[in-house]
Amino acid sequence: MSSQALLSVRDLRIAFGAVEAVRGLSFEVRPREVFAVVGESGAGKSLTARALLGMVPDGAAVGGDVRLRDSTDLAAERGRRITFVPQDALSALSPVHPVGDQLAAAIRSVRRLPRGQARARAVAALDRVGIPDAGRRARAYPHEYSGGMRQRAVIAMATVNEPDVVVADEPTTALDEERREQVLRVLAEQREAVGAALVLVTHDLEVVREHADRVLVMYAGRAAETGPVRQVLGRPRAPYTAGLLASLPQDGPRRRRLPALRGAPPAPDALGPGCAFAPRCPLASDRCLDHEPASRAVDGREVACHHADDMLGPLREFV
Repeated sequence: MSSQALLSVRDLRIAFGAVEAVRGLSFEVRPREVFAVVGESGAGKSLTARALLGMVPDGAAVGGDVRLRDSTDLAAERGRRITFVPQDALSALSPVHPVGDQLAAAIRSVRRLPRGQARARAVAALDRVGIPDAGRRARAYPHEYSGGMRQRAVIAMATVNEPDVVVADEPTTALDEERREQVLRVLAEQREAVGAALVLVTHDLEVVREHADRVLVMYAGRAAETGPVRQVLGRPRAPYTAGLLASLPQDGPRRRRLPALRGAPPAPDALGPGCAFAPRCPLASDRCLDHEPASRAVDGREVACHHADDMLGPLREFV
């Protein structure tokens, strides 16, 4: 782990039997930064996010090293130093307990406080994330909240104990445009208030442009490109990153999710010996088909591509 890293991932591998869904992933998250993870469905983004919290599915074999400062026991740190904002807030909240009671329980799991003090903190936390009439709403059940309010309540739960890292897995997918912007604003405000870093898994490149400091672009369980947002999205060096950017509309309304590139990602059990993106890539050569590229430093970022030095920007050959 470098001296700048708060969270360090080294050679992360997640396998289900003989099939690897995440293949040798390495990256670092620095204190207070927003680190985005993007890629098409099936790239391994959500599995990676859950591995950071020690929450991989049953049956998954995990290899490599995931370290939060001096600790590798991520399950023990969950809820205290590293917390989670899920895609579906309703499934993350108990349907049979008031929201305020659940938030108070999260507080008491970390801090030795009387119930009354924990409840007062829970109400204050709901108020900070913009829940109207927080004292009354704390007594309500999750199904009595709107989708946006539930997501804000989950953000309150994720930040109330002042963690070092918040992991948010597609936190706005189920929301409309107005509520999406509200939730992103609340998430930014709360993580800044407690001084936490944010790992943001998203399909939305515009959210990455507006909110993230650095970005990891994943493809078929590996890192295609990792670096500062301005460099990676401004002048991509991985053809896959370029393809994502090229397929975005240039004018008109903003599209919220990444449109599909030509072709489809490979199944994890159907990977060949070379670059997983080669069958979809206009720059692919025989070397790409036969040899998987190693990650290397190029122009201020890490890129896994044999042709990274040939890249000049978005490739219109993709669309």
